[in-house]
Amino acid sequence: MPVTKLAHYSIRTTDLERSRRFYTDILGFREGFRPPFKFPGIWLYNGADESDFGVVHIIGIDPNDPSGLHDYLGDKALPASGTGTVDHIAFLATGLEDFWAALRAGGYEWKDRTVPSLGLHQVFVEDPSGVTIEMNFPAQEAQAAATSPNTSAITQ
Repeated sequence: MPVTKLAHYSIRTTDLERSRRFYTDILGFREGFRPPFKFPGIWLYNGADESDFGVVHIIGIDPNDPSGLHDYLGDKALPASGTGTVDHIAFLATGLEDFWAALRAGGYEWKDRTVPSLGLHQVFVEDPSGVTIEMNFPAQEAQAAATSPNTSAITQ
């Protein structure tokens, strides 16, 4: 049984709206179809195609009625923050300067790194639940931004 692709990843959150804004306004995903589960949540898609099951599933935790989530996924403690045993989730992207601008406008802190010999420039940021997101851009975008008089410094 070979694995053919990553279907999605899920994040549990107590602040569904803040997570929605991060993944749509900052990362550019689009909210789409989600089955009518008995717990709050959103499914996020990359592009217009809804033939798959979304890229990111945000699972809302309703502190007033956790029974729907418990019945469907089981009882699982929510860590205070962070990625638990998962270190980070990574995406490929373009538009580095626009991404920096969105992070600044959203008030997010981040770290930049350029990977030697791979041609990748990485931006690490935490989502509202403390999950580390790694965005990988072509390194030439960072190089162009560093020499452009119209951009601020690479890091915040």
